[in-house]
Amino acid sequence: MADQPKKGKTVIEGVTECGKTFRPSDWAERVSGSLSSFRNRRIIYSPMLRPAVRNGNKCIIIDDSLKETNPELYEELIAFAEKNNLKMKKTDQ
Repeated sequence: MADQPKKGKTVIEGVTECGKTFRPSDWAERVSGSLSSFRNRRIIYSPMLRPAVRNGNKCIIIDDSLKETNPELYEELIAFAEKNNLKMKKTDQ
């Protein structure tokens, strides 16, 4: 039986490669809103794309499964990070 490749996550931090904080300050919530829904007047973020705070910086966490279920959105998010020189890293969690 072949081993299945591990699915991970991509974290895009709201900090540029030169160390500046990305603006606007609610960018992560805005971006994550593209897959969110509302229930009982509350926003529910998708587990495939959600805002978070890491090391005191706003960020978004993209589950690798988004690449298969919505490749256009995945590519758009990666292009957004590259265009704005945002820090990106892969994780195994």
